[in-house]
Amino acid sequence: MAAKALQGYLVRKDLVRTFSRQFPVPTYVVEFMLGRFCASTDEEEINEGLAIVQKQLAARTVKAGEEELFKAKAREEGTVKIIDVISARLDTKTDSYVASLPSLQLNGIPIATELVQANERMLTGGFYAEVFLDYNFEEGKQNKGTPFGIEGLREIQLSKRDVLDTLAEARKQFTTEQWKTFLLRSIGIESVGMEPRSVDAFLLRMVPFVERNYNLVELGPRGTGKSHLFQQVSPYARLISGGKATVAQMFVNLGTGQRGLVCQYDVVCFDEVSGISFDQKDGVNIMKGYMESGEFSRGKETIRADGGIVLVGNFDVDVEHQQRVGHLFGPLPPEMRDDTAFMDRLHAYLPGWDVPKVSKEVLTDHFGLVSDFLSECWSRLRTQSRVSALQGRVYFGGALSGRDTNAVNKTVSGLLKLLYPGETEVPEEDLEWAVRLALEARRRVKEQQKRIGAAEFRNTHFSYVIGEDGVEKFVTTPELQSEGGIGEDPLEPGQVWSISPGGMDENPGLFRIEVTEGPGSTVKILNKPVPGPFRESIGFAQQNLYARASQLVGDKDPRQHEFSVQLRAFDAAKTGSKLGVAALLAMSTALLKRSVRGGLIVCGEINLGGSIEPVHNAVSIAEIAVEKGASALLMPVSCRKDLFDLSDDMATKVDIQFYSDARDAVLKAIQE
Repeated sequence: MAAKALQGYLVRKDLVRTFSRQFPVPTYVVEFMLGRFCASTDEEEINEGLAIVQKQLAARTVKAGEEELFKAKAREEGTVKIIDVISARLDTKTDSYVASLPSLQLNGIPIATELVQANERMLTGGFYAEVFLDYNFEEGKQNKGTPFGIEGLREIQLSKRDVLDTLAEARKQFTTEQWKTFLLRSIGIESVGMEPRSVDAFLLRMVPFVERNYNLVELGPRGTGKSHLFQQVSPYARLISGGKATVAQMFVNLGTGQRGLVCQYDVVCFDEVSGISFDQKDGVNIMKGYMESGEFSRGKETIRADGGIVLVGNFDVDVEHQQRVGHLFGPLPPEMRDDTAFMDRLHAYLPGWDVPKVSKEVLTDHFGLVSDFLSECWSRLRTQSRVSALQGRVYFGGALSGRDTNAVNKTVSGLLKLLYPGETEVPEEDLEWAVRLALEARRRVKEQQKRIGAAEFRNTHFSYVIGEDGVEKFVTTPELQSEGGIGEDPLEPGQVWSISPGGMDENPGLFRIEVTEGPGSTVKILNKPVPGPFRESIGFAQQNLYARASQLVGDKDPRQHEFSVQLRAFDAAKTGSKLGVAALLAMSTALLKRSVRGGLIVCGEINLGGSIEPVHNAVSIAEIAVEKGASALLMPVSCRKDLFDLSDDMATKVDIQFYSDARDAVLKAIQE
């Protein structure tokens, strides 16, 4: 399928690995050569192309110890072609430009001004190119300089005008899942059999390449290939390894006026970020200002750029331990680590712990896009936006600030560009996938700000609604959730936490009731077999909902709806006895499409007449609620006196509220 749609732009990724181990050049250089000579599925053509690539790489790449061999070749033949990083600088003594070729250990090579002006990235660290190096001893003697000179060069990257149209047309041949697999194969990763969260993390890594001024942080275990994408796959990205970064290199050189990396590259990635520091005290502040607005002021002028900032680094411990001892920005340098204003400028926190370690099983042997074609398409996509896909379709909850909304919009836009490189109507399923991933990645930033103690970041309950009549859905960050524990986030409408008081042969236990509603007129319990006590509670809840519908759900008629009920047990208790009030709340909120408050447990039984039964072991239930991490407990008012026996320590850990009847319980439980 891919071969037909993208004839000439594919390469088998196992071939790339063979060459990248043999020759001292990045992946995209090897793929540039393979794309030129091996972009075919015909085995014979591939073998012929491989022979040419092998020959050219062997002849043009300089391995350690071969420097003098290439210099001698240039002398004997007058000119030699090499593949190397070429960089240049202005020599103010001669008022001319000179170039450097590190693999030949040559500096101060004369290069024409026109060549430098046509390839300005030479002045900001350089790029890979096929370089035509000539040798003229007499000329060098006259100029009292080196006999070597740069005759010409060819950038190792694709530049065709219609690349994006080609990619967009090819996308139509794939389903969304097939396209995700194909994108990952194009960066050398095999996603078949991989956890969905891992696939999402790899796709999130790609967003800075397609979205202007996108700021991303990825922290996690070692060995997951965090810097690979920024070093090996795209010539439009620049990797700065741990150490000092200069303001002149990053932004602008005040002496020469030369623009820095953020102006020259689509993405600037700081690797091993814990060791990064700037040469000037205001370096982090300049970067902070740039990350906010895409502009920086140096001297008298304000300069605009659209390079994104990516920070990658390692945890020395697992994510749970990191959260226990501090917060998830712990590995950042001291001047960034606890600065909530700096964090606020990060659009997404990629959970590096969800990415598998790079091993043979994770690398693909299938066809993928040639890296220079892919990176060219990504670079072209930066001029577009997909935020319009959200308008009128997605509404964000009140917990998102302006910066949060901007961050989420940018992430969604980037993800949709990756999925749909051509302008097209995005299906609701894919739109919701992008929204959930974007909200989670931004919420992870907000959670760390809250942990540092900044009051303005306390509301982290991110939510969204798809469609005007849609249900409000809350998005969590999984690392904050503990199995069997109550999170602070509101559950989906129709879901309620409850504690059964137990009985003769059963201890109290934590349960979650989950109700969905649709057209029909019955109540179905999905558990097989249905525990007798739970069936009884559901019967009570159903009859009270029907009898008191106007008080509980307004003008909605519950008899015109079918309720599917599931009971989930989180302790040894299994019967689900005396959960009637929680069941009634679950049915009511499913109809109202409203969530109960986050961190809330609802207790109590209701009888057929609508009276609330007393709870005999209220203190035990309150203690279990605290143990399970609940922040609030809603109990019948008849428990008030019993709870005088609750210890002071326990009483300070949970907010206990009381209700008098079913309507009171609904009003006090629903998320405001």
